[in-house]
Amino acid sequence: MTNNHYQAEEISKLAEICRSTPKFSEETYKKNQVKRGLRDENGAGVVTGLTDISDVIAKKLVDGVLTPCPGELYYRGIDVRQMIDNYDEVSRSGFEEATYLLLFNKLPTREELAEFNRLLASYRKLPKNFVRDVIMKASNKDIMNSLARCILMLYSYDNHALDNSIENVLKQSLQLIALTPMLAVYAYNAHMHYNEGKSLIIHNPKPEYSTAENVLHMLRPDNKFTALEAKVLDIAFILHAEHGGGNNSTFTTHVVTSAGTDTYSTITAALCSLKGPKHGGANIKVMEMFADLKKNVEDWTDREQIKEYLTKLLAGEAYDHAGLIYGMGHAVYSISDPRAQVFKEYVSALAVEKGRKKEMKLYNLVEEVAQELICAKRKVIKGVAANVDFYSGFVYNMLGLPVELFTPMFAVSRMSGWCAHRLEELHNSGKIIRPAYVSTNGRNPYVKLDDRK
Repeated sequence: MTNNHYQAEEISKLAEICRSTPKFSEETYKKNQVKRGLRDENGAGVVTGLTDISDVIAKKLVDGVLTPCPGELYYRGIDVRQMIDNYDEVSRSGFEEATYLLLFNKLPTREELAEFNRLLASYRKLPKNFVRDVIMKASNKDIMNSLARCILMLYSYDNHALDNSIENVLKQSLQLIALTPMLAVYAYNAHMHYNEGKSLIIHNPKPEYSTAENVLHMLRPDNKFTALEAKVLDIAFILHAEHGGGNNSTFTTHVVTSAGTDTYSTITAALCSLKGPKHGGANIKVMEMFADLKKNVEDWTDREQIKEYLTKLLAGEAYDHAGLIYGMGHAVYSISDPRAQVFKEYVSALAVEKGRKKEMKLYNLVEEVAQELICAKRKVIKGVAANVDFYSGFVYNMLGLPVELFTPMFAVSRMSGWCAHRLEELHNSGKIIRPAYVSTNGRNPYVKLDDRK
């Protein structure tokens, strides 16, 4: 028997022991008043902290009763939709301004914004030989893992890595916000070269470009992109930059920061949370689901064919048999996800430019039919809306972004929110976050080795 075969057999036996451990029943959770997933019986998040950074609105008091309402998203008290509408009027990028707002709790003046952009541009420079010694080594197709490794390695190049003063953490935060797009694109280029045999092209970012423009510039061999492409990616970055303190990766940022650890470890922990398909990887599941739909539905305009396929999805008879229509529904929003509503307008414009109006109509039809089926099957009264992931994968695909970069692009934008929350946690000097768990195992006697069965 080979060593690998022996190990596999032993692991299989031990895994059976793990699987034989009793699962907690719903009754046990209720008896001990445990809020599963830190959510109450109505699905609302259990309050675990305070934040001034953003607010997610899905319900409002109507005659003294909390009632579902169209979703709203505020950055430092400012409606994100108003911000994006303003960027449209003046035809400029907005992600950098949104980042400034999240970090400093104020909208910058024209001079402050120009200086902030210059500061970010000055930080878009990796340490000497970092690309060769870190990014090009042990490349793999999981760019989120490569991104996490790169950020952890930046610790080694920082002489003040453990300094958790506000000034130093702010400097580290700005560096990470500036460098993450480079790390993500370069890691992808390295993977394509070393693992897929493609040409290796590394473009330096341009100081006069926005974050969105630089991503497209660095990613494309010819450096070319249209104004609409840059605009739509900029909107995507704004909408993904922040979403309250309770989302999994941001809560992770607070938890790890409260332990007193360094910025690089904190952000890596947040990245690892975002990587999960239940969080940042959801848009990939949407794209895979639509690919399966296209293979199994002959006429994309036929409502009955679409309904038949989606019914099979909900019954666990199609795609991954999980019984889910990915991109539909949200932990907080019910009537509508404001990010999806804003995004949809730009998705439609990009679909026209890219000659993909037929697919856009398919997305609209799937959204409409899915809402009806989910509400009927689960007897949902408050409504089920498409979330931002429903459209973001389609947008990234139209922009020519490879699937491997979908979740890393989420990380590029959410870096602003994570850093703002880390600074907030440090500024408030909170206690280490340590929620309680209820032990259900009782007490058992120790059995001597020779007496065990």
